[in-house]
Amino acid sequence: MAHYMAESNARYYASRDPLGTTGDFITAPEISQMFGELIGLWLADIWIRAGRPKPVHYVELGPGRGTLARDALGAARRYGLDPQVHFVETSPALKALQNALHPQAIWHDDLSTLPASGPLLIVANEFLDALPVRQLVKTAHGWRERMVGLEDDALLPVAGTQPMDNAVPAARADAPEDTILETSPACAAVLFEVAGRLATQGGAALFIDYGYDQPRFGSTLQAVRAHRKVDVFTAPGEADLTAHVDFAALAPIAQSRGVRWLGTVEQGAWLRALGIDARADALAAFSPTHAADIAVARDRLIDADQMGSLFKVMGVAGPDWPDGAAF
Repeated sequence: MAHYMAESNARYYASRDPLGTTGDFITAPEISQMFGELIGLWLADIWIRAGRPKPVHYVELGPGRGTLARDALGAARRYGLDPQVHFVETSPALKALQNALHPQAIWHDDLSTLPASGPLLIVANEFLDALPVRQLVKTAHGWRERMVGLEDDALLPVAGTQPMDNAVPAARADAPEDTILETSPACAAVLFEVAGRLATQGGAALFIDYGYDQPRFGSTLQAVRAHRKVDVFTAPGEADLTAHVDFAALAPIAQSRGVRWLGTVEQGAWLRALGIDARADALAAFSPTHAADIAVARDRLIDADQMGSLFKVMGVAGPDWPDGAAF
């Protein structure tokens, strides 16, 4: 399953701009400038309280069209934070869009080529959810890897033949038959590398995604095309495949590298604590004709029945860096 998801998304992202009303989905930065602005203020605040170290680098993983970076850096620069910009991106289509907004940015295929000195301020919004997930399924014969098979010219999930019982934590091994255990070694690898960088270089990171902060069973793999959920196996490479992020598994990985886990909180609460209501009021006062649209965008970001509860924000910081606001 992990191989299938990786191949599908590699083709998908390499061939298109998936964002916006004409694409397949809309992310928070495209909903409102307030989202990026508050992230920029969060970064500026923790950087100022860390002593304004220089040089400093802004790093975004999967920066989409560059919208979040535009809004975040615009807000941060008002408080003296003017970092070198680095984008970790492999899609040629999205690189072109990012370059239009950030011609001075430096692009990387992965984290290995990021600068080795100077603190890193890392933002990953809806990045982890697109990384491959591994699924194990409990069968009558024990745990097996969930595979993708072919039947009558149709792709479908099937149980593998090799025993995988040793890959399941003892506390979760006695689950009922047909239970699915989902993990993401790819997400774990990203957290391990980011935390290692923060431990040696200093800085802070924000991971924002839909996911859960308590262990759970079940498949969360889904496909979205033209803003609608579609079958995961119908058109590989033509729909966005994502899975919920297991934040409960990621925090210990960060801590194992000697960095500070600042917390994992719901997006709505985090944005409220940072002042999204006051920012919405200010924007509405400046442009009264758009007041209703501003309120709708704010509610979409923070309401519990929209993005407010499903989306989580996890903060990580270097061992000598201060606490982050709103955690």
